[in-house]
Amino acid sequence: MVFAPGMTADSAPPTTPGSEAAAPTAPAQADQAWLTPGVRGIGAASFLADVGHEIPTALLPSLLTSTLGAPAAALGLIEGVSDGLAGAAKFVGGALADDPKRRRAVAVGGYSATAVLASLTGAATAVWQVGILRSGAWAARGLRVPARNALLADIVPATAYGRAYGFERMMDNLGAIGGPLLALGLVALVGVRTAILLSVIPGLLAALAIVYAIRKAPRAEDRERRSLRIRVRPVLRGDLGAILVVITAFEVGNVAATLMILRASEQLEPAHGTHDAGQLALGLYIAYNVAATIASLPAGRASDRWGRQGPTLVMALGVAVFALAYASLSLDATTVLALAPGFLLAGIGIACAETAESAAVAAFAPADLRGSAFGLLATVQSLGNLAASGIAGLIWSTAGPEAAFQYLVAWMLIAAVGFVVLLRRAGTRTGRVDADSR
Repeated sequence: MVFAPGMTADSAPPTTPGSEAAAPTAPAQADQAWLTPGVRGIGAASFLADVGHEIPTALLPSLLTSTLGAPAAALGLIEGVSDGLAGAAKFVGGALADDPKRRRAVAVGGYSATAVLASLTGAATAVWQVGILRSGAWAARGLRVPARNALLADIVPATAYGRAYGFERMMDNLGAIGGPLLALGLVALVGVRTAILLSVIPGLLAALAIVYAIRKAPRAEDRERRSLRIRVRPVLRGDLGAILVVITAFEVGNVAATLMILRASEQLEPAHGTHDAGQLALGLYIAYNVAATIASLPAGRASDRWGRQGPTLVMALGVAVFALAYASLSLDATTVLALAPGFLLAGIGIACAETAESAAVAAFAPADLRGSAFGLLATVQSLGNLAASGIAGLIWSTAGPEAAFQYLVAWMLIAAVGFVVLLRRAGTRTGRVDADSR
């Protein structure tokens, strides 16, 4: 879909289901430039924002336990409340992002508020202050996610959704690598508190980057602002509803990376000791993020190349790779080389899944409900991850880590079957359309 000057995805002429698949794919359209200044601006915002909030995240345990003298339970409570608020904010942020003008304001405000609130935890003198600031920062972070994703769909043609979201995921994962490394360097130079306060700099630069992206985006359509409403049922109609059901099955098995780190630490501890095992496990986590960074853009290219069902195919590939990763981590491995394949495969899997999930929502959601669709996707991701980590942790405690990862493999297989069913249904519909046209 090509936008005329002043036209956005929301103001483009309506299309009927399946019309994008039937649209001509002339070389000029297929090769249309997608890495525009707006896309680069959103990618820069994701990179800088991740660097900014990874610094306080990496240093939060030290601030709470060593500086403020809080028990470990306080960290768990603060992180749990913050993650819960972030999940709720993503849902509300989706409704806010349905309006093109409102989504721009929410994106800028979300990036700015996250930067300021997260950095101010460095000045906190009490645990309750850290809790309020962290919760506020994570709520603002949740609000901006649907707005950013809907904005990205505004500024690229439909034939390039995969590459655009792959680029954004690549930059985000790159920030996840750079943030903790920068945190270590800053702590050595200026200490924990000042390092956290300085995290406001990349955070505010991220806000400036999103402003730049908005200035390079097509002008938002002038129309009457509609009332704020949470829209779920309209989003679930048609193909997107079926895709979100299968995505839910995947997310319920998409465990937090911290459990993978714990698995590696326990496996390596007998041979290396507690401290060295922890360092080696963190090294494996960095390798996971490197793999995700490298794989994100190729995953997006594959999604675009394979047409309308490209996102579903890439998600299916990501699920299969995750199944192999979890199966590997369920085995008894006591060396870094034996554990590395599981982390690398998981990094590739998350790159495929996250890129394709966003591309699918952009492709299948109605333009005027795109914000709500991204909000619903983000909510499914948050709640699914919470369920995956909670249940896997319980199984770990009662039956052992092997059983926990086997449980996760089972969910990946369920999701894989779901994606196969979706692809077969799509193929059947395409065959019927071809037969009718003859």
